[in-house]
Amino acid sequence: MMLLRDFLLRIHLCNGIGIVGKSKIYDWIQSQKSARFDVPSVDSLIKIANIRGENVTRFSSTYIQLMNNSERVDQLVDSEKWLCICDEHYPYQLKEAYTPPLVMFYRGDLNLLNEQMLGIVGARDATHYSMEILKQLLPGPLLNKLVIVSGLAKGVDTWAHQCTIANHGRTIAVIGTGLNIAYPSMNQQLQQQIAEEQLLLSEYPNGSRGYKNHFPERNRIIAGLVESVLVTEAKHHSGSLITANLALQNNRNVLAVPGRINHYLSAGTNELIAAGAKPILQSNDVLEEYIS
Repeated sequence: MMLLRDFLLRIHLCNGIGIVGKSKIYDWIQSQKSARFDVPSVDSLIKIANIRGENVTRFSSTYIQLMNNSERVDQLVDSEKWLCICDEHYPYQLKEAYTPPLVMFYRGDLNLLNEQMLGIVGARDATHYSMEILKQLLPGPLLNKLVIVSGLAKGVDTWAHQCTIANHGRTIAVIGTGLNIAYPSMNQQLQQQIAEEQLLLSEYPNGSRGYKNHFPERNRIIAGLVESVLVTEAKHHSGSLITANLALQNNRNVLAVPGRINHYLSAGTNELIAAGAKPILQSNDVLEEYIS
């Protein structure tokens, strides 16, 4: 009989099904309340996940292939370590968040997921202001207490990881590609360092490129893992604000650094503060959110 985690890995690797459909299948399995796991039929899965149109054929063909060809599964996993939502060590806070990934591939120290975490996000074209903010906030008590989580993107994400490592802190990078692809390519060395010394996470198998939809999907993992999300600089409409909104949906704390009211990269953070986000002026403002 197939183990639940092996079945969920196959569902995760299927084409023609999105993150919502995968979550529906897992929720359905959880609702059965049976000690025994019986593999559902492909028709049942299509109905449960509400798969429609041409995706029915895409899902059916890859599902049948993966269920009957373990070598194909091994090719996609590519010897990477992976964590399943049904595993004991899967982060509880992420499991309870919006559409948690069924599987996360990882390199590095999985124990970092057991620590209190702070997400830091911001503009890819961030100014020197964000760098100065990170240099002021991160060193010292904040890094001693919290693991910094970000997305290894250009700008604020990169600086957050670099500043954390330079000050002997701990960091987790959640990326929108396979673990064997560095995007942007300029971060290849940083990504390798995080994979070896910190923790690198992705829900995408090796070889997966950075498609447009991957990055908001990546953001939901960041928002689900952490207790609080700090936004340093952001445009009026930006990926950082998507992460902040996802954090709110997950009942996480949203923190924002105030900026000049006439600067386009402060528009997003100032709007967050106006809507109720906590303004951050010093590291203690962040640490107050973690006092139990």
